[in-house]
Amino acid sequence: MSKLKIASYWLSACGGCDVAILDIHEHIFDLAAIADIVFWPLATDFKVADVEAMPPGHIDIALVNGAVRNSDNEHMARLLRSRSKVLVALGTCAQQGGIPGLANVFSLASLVDRIYHLAPSNANPDRTEPTGLVAVREGELELPILNDRVRALSAVVDVDYFVPGCPPAPGQIWRVLQTLAGGERPPEGSVLGAGDRTQCDECPRQKRQKRLTGFRRIATEQPDPLVCFVQQGFLCLGFATRTGCGTRCQRSGVACRGCYGPPPGVLDQGSKAISALASVVETWTQEETEQVLAQLPDLLRSVHRFNLPTAMIAARKGRR
Repeated sequence: MSKLKIASYWLSACGGCDVAILDIHEHIFDLAAIADIVFWPLATDFKVADVEAMPPGHIDIALVNGAVRNSDNEHMARLLRSRSKVLVALGTCAQQGGIPGLANVFSLASLVDRIYHLAPSNANPDRTEPTGLVAVREGELELPILNDRVRALSAVVDVDYFVPGCPPAPGQIWRVLQTLAGGERPPEGSVLGAGDRTQCDECPRQKRQKRLTGFRRIATEQPDPLVCFVQQGFLCLGFATRTGCGTRCQRSGVACRGCYGPPPGVLDQGSKAISALASVVETWTQEETEQVLAQLPDLLRSVHRFNLPTAMIAARKGRR
């Protein structure tokens, strides 16, 4: 029986998802027993040209992490889709846009202006900006072109499966690989390696009935390690986030930021979070509720930290 052919690649991302694959530790040897890695720039010496030379469907399973930010990201997404039987959006950036997607709050022109001209550490009197083609002594270099918007992987190519997490837990990745390597596969479009409940259902912190009159910040106050963050007035998105990570943040003393995405049945994670927060605020008028919610720093990016490119607010503006 021939081995599976597996590839892994990151687009616009931090590299944490690839490191999480390495963190399956000794299971790397189990993976090597059932599969050949035919493309994984982090760990193997394969080039893009090697993938371009492959026939369609040559790769059995491609794990692609990261959002689509520039022309190179888009080229690699389409290339790996065409060369793979199964394409997996690995991690929150690929699934929902992730942290890179927060750039969609700004226009591309304002981002470039800030990065290359306005940042206090810059010294750019000639106002040089990156261009597609750059002439150097050795010839011409081609640089990726920034797209107007950051997009999730599924906005560019068809995705077979989604694995949430920033990054996904290593044990979760190994279980997903075992599932996909087996004879029977889940229905296309399934979210793999995650549960069907909310983080609150698994969180060990004590939950008490309490209405809030304001919000606090971990940066300035220390929460009780045994009590629910929200009921102490600290922002936690566990009620709007699906399970799968083992509540590793809450158990480490950090509130859930929502990286595993919405649970089944929730159309928009950010809207669900705002609705839930408003329901526990002890106020009598809409104005009072808005004043309390205003205590949260940057509400938009707090509730859409990982999902802005796929959120309803982006779709309403034609930016999804």
